[in-house]
Amino acid sequence: MRIRFHFRWIPFVVMLLLVALGVSLAQWQQRRGDEKVARAARLEAGNQAAPLSLTAAPMLAADAQAIEYRRVTVTGHFVPAWTVYLDNRPYKGQAGFHVLTPFRIDGSPMHVLVAQGWLPRNNAERTRIPDYATPTGTVTIAGIARLNAGHVMELGTAPALAPHAIVQNADIAQLAQASGLALQPFILEQTADGATAPASSQLPVRDWPAPDLGADKHRGYAFQWYALALMAFLFFVFTGFRRANKQP
Repeated sequence: MRIRFHFRWIPFVVMLLLVALGVSLAQWQQRRGDEKVARAARLEAGNQAAPLSLTAAPMLAADAQAIEYRRVTVTGHFVPAWTVYLDNRPYKGQAGFHVLTPFRIDGSPMHVLVAQGWLPRNNAERTRIPDYATPTGTVTIAGIARLNAGHVMELGTAPALAPHAIVQNADIAQLAQASGLALQPFILEQTADGATAPASSQLPVRDWPAPDLGADKHRGYAFQWYALALMAFLFFVFTGFRRANKQP
């Protein structure tokens, strides 16, 4: 018995589109997984490396990427006049803010933007910021270098950055332009400082979330997309043989 195949253009084109879509999305998920693996490696290397002492020498973006997740120490003083608050940063189910304050590096005009920590939001008065302690004078602080402060969904046009503004997101370059301060191209997630908080105030919470790694999740998604591409191809082949051999 001769086995025949019934070729049709429309199913063929649909099959090609599904295969292309599945392979493309699978490869994208693989790249995401590879990025997470590389990020995990940088995180592990940063935890094991000795703390980096930050100087006033301006860094390039490539330099900042090289030290991401490194432990960093820096000496200088805070510039609280240009503190901004990032809204919609919940912590353990409670609404709150992340406190971002420029920190002037000792003996220079260069600054680094420091994420001091998290503060709870007053549910009755949304824009009221709790009393908290920002060290005064020259101090040495420690933290973890991050390329940015994270990004949340924002509807509409973002307001202009201003001192003590409550915003959804704050870009380092935008803050540097608005404040006129020279800023290093990374953020320091503060873990320790050299001062004691006054009894009348509180320290921001510095329980920073670990980076979202989850490389295995992306590999699983990649497998699903490859499976979709394979199923589309096999369905096209199966139905082509079936239709052809049903015909008299």
